[in-house]
Amino acid sequence: MKTCDLLFDLGGVIMDIRRENAVEALAALGMRDAGSFLGDYEQKGPFLALERGDIGAPEFRREMRRYFDREVTDAELDAAFMRFLTGIPVERLRRLEQLRRHHRVFMLSNTNPIMWQGRIADEFRKDGHDCDYYFDGCVASFDVNAYKPDPEIFRIACERYGLDPATTVFFDDSQANCDAAAALGFSTRHIAGDNDFMTATSEFVDA
Repeated sequence: MKTCDLLFDLGGVIMDIRRENAVEALAALGMRDAGSFLGDYEQKGPFLALERGDIGAPEFRREMRRYFDREVTDAELDAAFMRFLTGIPVERLRRLEQLRRHHRVFMLSNTNPIMWQGRIADEFRKDGHDCDYYFDGCVASFDVNAYKPDPEIFRIACERYGLDPATTVFFDDSQANCDAAAALGFSTRHIAGDNDFMTATSEFVDA
């Protein structure tokens, strides 16, 4: 087992995601060309502005209505958008508990306030604990006006929590984000294919 700080992405690493679910749900509400705005690793238009913290949830909803062919409610918009997230397996929450026995554990996520206060919060509570129980600290893109792979969001995490890239391992499902972290001196683990969350974290769990 290696002793170091651990820095995790959320979507595609801890939280399972499926872009197509949100695209289909938004299209069913009447959104035009929903697929051009949502990506697995990076968003566009109002979705990107929301994740960068350039706009808040009320402005996002107002802006989004320009892309619909009918009137939609806030609840309908939020529910369709949050279909992007499919859930956190309980075994991953328990692995985070294990990791915190011997490491400081942090989250660094490109995310937005609608998901953060909704589905994300609910998923972390499914094993009886809030999100804060699993992490020594979290940096959310919308809260700091910075967005991976911009080096600034990594610097914010380091300054806020005293992280040293030389002794911190970063986990992400985006190769571009891993490359950005590596350029700053982090060790990285690219979560893809057979190298899933449980496999990639096994070397950091006590025997």
